[in-house]
Amino acid sequence: MALDTEKMKTLIAFKKRLENQLEALNVEIREVQTALDIVNSMLLEKGFKRGDLKEISPPPDLPKEIVLPKQEQASQVSIDTRSPTLTFTATVTPHDIENVFPLKAMNDETLALICFDKGVMHVLPDESKKFNAKTPPFQNFLVEKVLSKMKEKDVDLVRNNQLEANKVFTYDVIKEDDLIQEIVIHNVDDERLKELKSSIRWTLEKMYEKMKN
Repeated sequence: MALDTEKMKTLIAFKKRLENQLEALNVEIREVQTALDIVNSMLLEKGFKRGDLKEISPPPDLPKEIVLPKQEQASQVSIDTRSPTLTFTATVTPHDIENVFPLKAMNDETLALICFDKGVMHVLPDESKKFNAKTPPFQNFLVEKVLSKMKEKDVDLVRNNQLEANKVFTYDVIKEDDLIQEIVIHNVDDERLKELKSSIRWTLEKMYEKMKN
C-alpha cells in the first residue's frame, strides 16, 4: 500500500510538471500568434497581398527569435500596425525592429509591444487604451523606482571608472498631451531586459485597471 501511495505521489507530481510545461507552451504560442498578426498587418500596410507572401522564401540564416522584416535603407520609417483591437504607432530606425515581445495582462489582453535589438528597447503601448503618464504607478514606480534607479546605478559606475560613459542606461518617455506614445530605452542588457519587461507589464496592467474604474 505504501508503494502504491509513493507511485501516486510521483504520478501527481509528474502530471503537475506536464501541466506547467503545457501552459508555458500555450503562452509562447499566443505571443507568437500576436507577433505574427502584427507582422501580417505591417506587410499589408506596405501593399503586400497574402498570396505574395507564400512566394517569399526566408533566408537560410534566419534567427529562431521572432523577426520582423528589415529594410536596407537607414532612414527613419514610420510603423503603424493596426488591428480591430490593437494599435501601435512609433517612429524607429530599421535596425531597431527585430525581436518582438507582446506584453499581456493576466486576462491575456495585450497592453504593449516591445521591439528590442542591439541594446535598444522600444515600448509601444496599445494606443487604444490611452495610457496617461499621470496615472499611477507610472511615474512613482516605473520611472522613479525602476528606470531612474538603473540610470543612477550606471552613472555611479562611470564615476568609479567601472563603465564607459557611452554605455550608460538612458531612457526617454515620448508623450503627447500626457498620453504615452513610446518609451525608448538605450543600453539594455539581457538581465535588465527581463526586469524591464516584468516591471513595464505590471505597471501598464495596474494603470489600465485604474483607467477602467
